[in-house]
Amino acid sequence: MRLLIITQKVDKEDPILGFFHNWILELSKKIEKISVICLQKGKYDLPENVKIYSLGKEHGGNKVKYIKNFFNLILNLRKEYNSVFVHMNQEYVLLGGPFWKIMRKKIFLWRNHPSGNFFTVIAVWLSDKVFCTSRFAFVVKYEETSLMPVGIDTERFTINDLGLKKKNSILFLGRVSPIKRPGLLIEALNILKNRGVDFVCDFYGSPLSKDEGYFNALKKRTAELGLNKQINFYKAVANYETPKIYNEHDIFVNLTPTGSFDKTILEAAACGCVLVTTNQSLSGEIDGRMIVEKEGSEDIAEKMNFWLNIEEEEKKKASDRLQKYVLKNHSLDVLIEKLCTIIKK
Repeated sequence: MRLLIITQKVDKEDPILGFFHNWILELSKKIEKISVICLQKGKYDLPENVKIYSLGKEHGGNKVKYIKNFFNLILNLRKEYNSVFVHMNQEYVLLGGPFWKIMRKKIFLWRNHPSGNFFTVIAVWLSDKVFCTSRFAFVVKYEETSLMPVGIDTERFTINDLGLKKKNSILFLGRVSPIKRPGLLIEALNILKNRGVDFVCDFYGSPLSKDEGYFNALKKRTAELGLNKQINFYKAVANYETPKIYNEHDIFVNLTPTGSFDKTILEAAACGCVLVTTNQSLSGEIDGRMIVEKEGSEDIAEKMNFWLNIEEEEKKKASDRLQKYVLKNHSLDVLIEKLCTIIKK
């Protein structure tokens, strides 16, 4: 089996996409040869049966240059692969799909976004199989789609024995952008403060350049509400550094709208956090007391207040059940096994 993987970035130190380095590593144990084309490459440590090719973003360029490099690579490497796995970006299926069809290469697309368009439909039509993790993803309605595990590396994301959890601690970890709704969390935290609830909340994440103004507005709003003693802002960290951070906190909050499925939710769960999440994909799967139904600041505050004040023994039981759920249903081992079974058919 020879596989071509196409992804945005190969960089184990990237705070958002660093997880994919481990996906490639685990796939390399089950697949004879892997070629990876990425838009940008950084630091990686992969075995000899994996070769990385970059479209060149790390050196600067433009879309015309990247598209030219893309076509050169998929054609020059055509004897090096018999199947293609496109991770996240449907554009590569739209560009390369007709050529892969002519060359009789199987096409597999991973797409988990809640919205889609005409081009998404074309990408699905060109693909032999489509993967997603959320039952609210746009592509879930198609016959070609398989619902997949999220793929959490449970050897790294696990409860440590250091006893570092901070009392009444809340965590937000992820890119700082409007879609993640950190502003809604700040308003909910203000409700807790006004009720006299004791807590500390750490925000780990950095904005894209286009969201710098939004991030500054969040910090300004925090100061206006008098929350500077309760809220701390930290820059984004590499994915491999996050298990320690999860282990330092009691409650992990994720307010990304239903449709996408942030893997940070299950990473935090694997590290012993209880959740406060608006993601309805988990309804019926996890403790309902962790899911916010109405998605307003009052409802979010109520959920956080519940977990801040519950008996420690009950919180520990809920955390243990959640961790077992991740191990059974969403570990990286479970994902790779299912992915390879489908790709190798």
